[in-house]
Amino acid sequence: MQRRALGRTGIDVSLLCLGTMTFGEQNSEADAHQQLDRALEAGIDFIDTAEMYPVPPNGETQGRTEQYIGSWLAARGNRDKITLATKVTGPGMDYLRGGSRLTRAQIIEACDDNLRRLGTDYIDLYQLHWPDRKANFFGKLGYQAVEDEDMTPLEESLSALGELVTAGKIRAVGLSNETPWGVMQCLNLAERLNLPRVASVQNPYNLVNRSFEVGLAEFAHREDVGLLAYSPLAFGTLSGKYLDGARPEGARLTLFERFQRYNAEPAQHVIACYVDIARRHGLNPAQMALAFVNTRPFLTSNIIGATTLGQLNSNIASLEVELSDEVLAEIEMIHNTAPNPCP
Repeated sequence: MQRRALGRTGIDVSLLCLGTMTFGEQNSEADAHQQLDRALEAGIDFIDTAEMYPVPPNGETQGRTEQYIGSWLAARGNRDKITLATKVTGPGMDYLRGGSRLTRAQIIEACDDNLRRLGTDYIDLYQLHWPDRKANFFGKLGYQAVEDEDMTPLEESLSALGELVTAGKIRAVGLSNETPWGVMQCLNLAERLNLPRVASVQNPYNLVNRSFEVGLAEFAHREDVGLLAYSPLAFGTLSGKYLDGARPEGARLTLFERFQRYNAEPAQHVIACYVDIARRHGLNPAQMALAFVNTRPFLTSNIIGATTLGQLNSNIASLEVELSDEVLAEIEMIHNTAPNPCP
């Protein structure tokens, strides 16, 4: 398993990270433990979760994913072998603390709850799940100014994270679903006010959404704020299993209509083109898509998720896939023709 530095923290993480947002919804506690065992066996010792999980989010299941990870850590007694990442929820969840925000009080309270569910006394990487301001994230295009905006200043959020670092409850801090402006502000605040320096940005990145390359990739390179890539298979669409309107039994897009980000009609043709490249070159389409992400120089870790051990094993096997110059050239040709159809 390849390893890469997590920013300037001195922590190294596995190139693949196990994403867990299906634990507690599509996956049972036993399923979760099996996946965690298999991941660690394969050398994946970087685990990512969030207080909001599982998805789709709701008040009845909120926190269940962390509980499953916590019961696994307790059963295996292997906390010291894991780099554990979780998140505090951004604004908009009415059932969390009466309306989740990234204020000092809420961040401190949320972290204590994270620690309790996970059954640990420290978190390796604590991330702001999405900004507490109006910005173009979650696939939004264009920025529109908002007068009298209700937002929590980044200084307040970072200062709260600094308190948690000082208390020994977290080791490093990260951002998620963030923009270049947000990363820049956090880096400036850290330097000016001696606050924790952002180590990573967890944003979507895949063949049909390479928006990280515009602006954020330069931060990753020059400031050591690497990408933790989520949705590297674009909700599974890059496997090709949803083409021509197919809806496999038990699959995410079959079960949950809310996941439409990668299912728009214009994207289907582009996805079909990528799947065709893989099949003509004798590659598994999902593994080709993951292998592409694995090779990106601005990547810190590629967050893979699965609902079955078979899917997980296939995703892990992407580490052995080498993409030829011809395959990479064909991928770039499609990208240049139809860039980012699913921002």
